[in-house]
Amino acid sequence: MKQQNEQMNLGAFVFTFGHHFAAWRHPDTATDEIISLDFYRELAASAERGKLDMLFFADTGSIPLNDAESSARFVYPEATAVLGALAAMTSKIGLAATVSTTFNDPYNVARRFSTLDHLSRGRAAWNVVTSTKEGDALNYSMEKLPEHGSRYERAREFLDVANALWDSWEDDALLWDKQGGVFADKQKVHLLEHSGPSFSVLGPLNIPRSPQGRPVIIQAGTSPAGSRFAASGADVIFTACENKEEAISFYKHVKGMLPEFGRDAGDVKIMPGLMFFVGATEAEAKAKEEQFYELILPAAGVTYLSRMLNTDLSGCSLDEELPEIELEGNTSRAKLIVDTARKTKQTVRELGMHYAVARGHMKVTGTPEQIADLMEDWFRSAACDGFNIMPPLLPGGMAEFVDQVVPVLQRRGLFREEYAGSTLREHLGLKRPASQFAAGSHPFSKEEVTR
Repeated sequence: MKQQNEQMNLGAFVFTFGHHFAAWRHPDTATDEIISLDFYRELAASAERGKLDMLFFADTGSIPLNDAESSARFVYPEATAVLGALAAMTSKIGLAATVSTTFNDPYNVARRFSTLDHLSRGRAAWNVVTSTKEGDALNYSMEKLPEHGSRYERAREFLDVANALWDSWEDDALLWDKQGGVFADKQKVHLLEHSGPSFSVLGPLNIPRSPQGRPVIIQAGTSPAGSRFAASGADVIFTACENKEEAISFYKHVKGMLPEFGRDAGDVKIMPGLMFFVGATEAEAKAKEEQFYELILPAAGVTYLSRMLNTDLSGCSLDEELPEIELEGNTSRAKLIVDTARKTKQTVRELGMHYAVARGHMKVTGTPEQIADLMEDWFRSAACDGFNIMPPLLPGGMAEFVDQVVPVLQRRGLFREEYAGSTLREHLGLKRPASQFAAGSHPFSKEEVTR
């Protein structure tokens, strides 16, 4: 498949103290304030200085307290609250937050992201996840996590309802007719009257349509259900892939599904994660990487591997191969790990160390030019539309990428030197969606608001 774009898209994935498993133990990490607005302000300033498309915030609903060595990496502030603060401190960078469809309702999520889109003047994005950890369910009055397929069915309905809520005000609904005392055109503010398997929502949203029409939708995952869900409604797909040929295959597969949903190849951006270790020389970069590896406790790596596989490996021998793992209903990441284990014959210890570093995402170690070489190769090979960079250490790693790698990409004409627009959709080269109600195609619509 021919690459659709002349320049790549770049997001920055924000993950506590950095994406490396042992980032919190690094001597350059300041642990006196685990949640600090100054920390996030510095990250956002670096990313915006580098003209990146967006900051992409991870989130989770539980913390594994039996894993004292590594549980610091699961301490997150609530993502949309952080983005609300950053909206006032930035002017261009997109702001993406992870929120689960399993533990929320469409109305409150649609309202939250519409608010963020208004406050940021069109820079909000929602990373739609279904959640994968049993511990999350136990914190939300559930005895266990719903089955994989049912989570995606709920997510599809959830996103349909959220989109309808964002569209429930047409773009020109507001009149502000002070003389006549008419606030809005009631024919352009719509009820949903939705009643489905998981949700019942009357509507409309109590916030007028936001600058982007709808916030950008991101979906992370590579399972068949996840890929199809993303092809039907996501604007950005965040993937984990270490092999270029597999990435090319995934790219072709997803782009090939888009016409089924009335979409074009340019309507969805595929952006795999990229962890990097950069140095002035290759030897310096490798020395940095080795310093990080020395901080990983083998037992902590195995505990983290257990969490990713949703399987307790504490009783396994560290120096034997991975035992049989139940994959029915498990996550796409778990299946990826098991496939890798079978192909490479790595021991449990080796797998724990491997996935503790980049969690199945691509990793590159070298000079700025070498990192740019790999990125250009994947981009030119139509393996992706860009990348979500994953600095091993934050906040310093963000500045390293912006100051050392971005200029190389810019010199090669692979990345912008200035923002061409103000909204995240403009950064990504995505169309602004029309209101389903205005287009007359909304599946739930029965009548307009008359009250």
